Amino acid sequence: MTPMIEVSVRLGCFAGILLAMSVWESLAPRRSLTVSKPLRWTSNLALATVNSVLVRLVLPLSAVATAALADEAHWGLFHSIVWPRWVEFVIAVMLLDFAVYVQHVLSHAVPAFWKFHQVHHADLDFDVTTGLRFHTVEILLSMVLKMAVVAALGPSIVSVLTFEVLLNATSMFNHGNVRIPALIERSLRLLVVTPEMHRVHHSVIPAETNSNFGFNLSWWDYLLGTYRGQPAAGHELMQIGLAHLRDERQVERLPGMLALPFHSSTGGYTICGRDNAPSGNSDRLVP
Repeated sequence: MTPMIEVSVRLGCFAGILLAMSVWESLAPRRSLTVSKPLRWTSNLALATVNSVLVRLVLPLSAVATAALADEAHWGLFHSIVWPRWVEFVIAVMLLDFAVYVQHVLSHAVPAFWKFHQVHHADLDFDVTTGLRFHTVEILLSMVLKMAVVAALGPSIVSVLTFEVLLNATSMFNHGNVRIPALIERSLRLLVVTPEMHRVHHSVIPAETNSNFGFNLSWWDYLLGTYRGQPAAGHELMQIGLAHLRDERQVERLPGMLALPFHSSTGGYTICGRDNAPSGNSDRLVP
């Protein structure tokens, strides 16, 4: 697969899902936004564009290109196992998703990683563009991790491309400011991370911030005890963002977002932080 085909597939899926989610948000919003939408969308999309360009310039390979290289060189665990292609495809996508879950937990556990990850959490509203808002350093580290996992496993090119498209798509979906009927939402979250589930993760309360780490599959949170069903204040009243970062000029403009990790404190939000006591929400294991 040529780099041009990969870029075309990913860009086409990205544009289609962003458009679909933005229409859905307009027709059935879950919460009222508190910050200027043009300001946030311009800054968040600009950051995503900067990240895409720099990843291509800084890193010689993508995760998909690494899969192609591993296939040619017969690197990775999967090359020593004989099994149906569809079994390898499913396991590869699941293991890559688990790797991203682990990375996400580490981003909340290690203060140096949290410094960069808090750019994502500092968004004062929660909508589809929040799912694209990550600091450039975090994006580069994430790509290096995915490349290492791909090289170690040796999955097919198709499975890695599928995972990359799914990761981008589900990130936009589960950050959507969209209303989903309760019965459908409760069923969906048994398999995938829904906006209602992930919104809890963007609560200003540290104990809620440090829960619901999944991006695609919700199973990891259930199995590893990081699941929290609902925010203590309810979805309409919960406050989005970080308590120590409330200045729009600092957190909703591109220069401030890029500079944020280099001058902001952790705010007590790391998993071992002093403010990470339970918030009184008792439904951690109930969807």
